[in-house]
Amino acid sequence: MNYGRIFNYDIANGAGVRTALFVSGCRHHCKGCFNPETWDFNYGKPYTPETEDEIIATLDNPNIDGLSLLGGEPMEPENQPYIRALAERAKSEHPDKTIWMYSGYLFEELTDPDSERCHTGDTAAILSCLDILVDGEFVLAKKNISLRFRGSENQRIIDVPATLESGRIVLSEYMQPVRGVLLPNGSN
Repeated sequence: MNYGRIFNYDIANGAGVRTALFVSGCRHHCKGCFNPETWDFNYGKPYTPETEDEIIATLDNPNIDGLSLLGGEPMEPENQPYIRALAERAKSEHPDKTIWMYSGYLFEELTDPDSERCHTGDTAAILSCLDILVDGEFVLAKKNISLRFRGSENQRIIDVPATLESGRIVLSEYMQPVRGVLLPNGSN
């Protein structure tokens, strides 16, 4: 796996201050993507054990609230073994930190064992480590700048532990719009 960049103090991709890993490789190719260079699986630098060590070390900082995984597409089958190892290690070594993931794949597709596009032997283990999954492709026609932690209205912010426990999609409290920002229909 390659990665495009790592942000050690990211405040845009999840609640609080986070370490964000932008992996390379994405087959969605969403129109209006903010990171199209990461579509190429060969973009950026090789992800190595040293890279993982550096990411985990950032979580030692008490000011870092957690880890965000995005890209590119972290749930492309080629990326999943690396994402699983990182997510399991982060959860084991820093159980007090949250893990967010942004994926163009829908939760239903990720959990469907017949979905060859994105379901692998690593998928369930990855999902079990996540606190939040922002799912769904970015849709330029549904772009809404008043949304918290997502770019288009079709995307969902899923509370993964509650969803896995209940067997139904449980949306996170972060689905609410940002207070004080006027929504397109005139309400806030």
